[in-house]
Amino acid sequence: MKLTFYKYQGTGNDFVMIDNRTNFFPKNDTKLIEFLCDRKFGIGADGLILLENHEKYDFKMVYYNSDGNESSMCGNGGRSLVAFAKQLDIIKTKAEFEAIDGYHFATIDENNIVSLQMIDVDKVKVETDYTFLNTGSPHHIQIVNDLKEVDVKEEGAKIRYSDLCGKAGSNINFVNQVDGDTFSVRTYERGVEDETLSCGTGVTAVALAMYANHKTESNKVNLNVEGGKLSVSFKENDGKFSEIFLIGPAQFVFKGEIEI
Repeated sequence: MKLTFYKYQGTGNDFVMIDNRTNFFPKNDTKLIEFLCDRKFGIGADGLILLENHEKYDFKMVYYNSDGNESSMCGNGGRSLVAFAKQLDIIKTKAEFEAIDGYHFATIDENNIVSLQMIDVDKVKVETDYTFLNTGSPHHIQIVNDLKEVDVKEEGAKIRYSDLCGKAGSNINFVNQVDGDTFSVRTYERGVEDETLSCGTGVTAVALAMYANHKTESNKVNLNVEGGKLSVSFKENDGKFSEIFLIGPAQFVFKGEIEI
């Protein structure tokens, strides 16, 4: 069987996109998904995303990590899926869709800059040496002095598999402040089990964490990631965050076919 796929990336976070509106894709075949995401033997990606029909919204997002398992929300994947839906003529400039963490709204402009509304965050756990919160996926955040020197894969794995993060584990973000409203971020992603060039839920978590830690007073935070630049805007009231938007580019890379 030949599988038609599309490749997208959002600030270097790359995804295999499949139009599954006819429900043909074998969603329980973790080995197939792992193969398609394999960078040496398959297409290569941080994750695979199925676009499916939804009875109420424009579409449904089903996201798998590169290990083949269905995962929690992926912000850059959601932004890339909006661009994919535009390419398929499902939407024009606005989108409503359902992901594993619920309803999302997004806009996309002529330059494929996607502004994706993330879930509200009611709780930010601020500790002495780290911050933890869930932005659709769980995120552990640590401020470091020299971000370039951090071995993200090794240090991230230590924390991700520690008792601190529990059995399910967490994504790990290392952060350095550039100026009053700009931060550089490097992320270890569970499921990928390595550093990725960008993590959308991760930079969203970092923006809120830096505000909660009084590292910035701005409600629009700029984030430098290894794959480019993103921004996060939000409203805060009594420690609770709403109207959270992840903003940045989502780009089509290529379309292809692969035998499965």
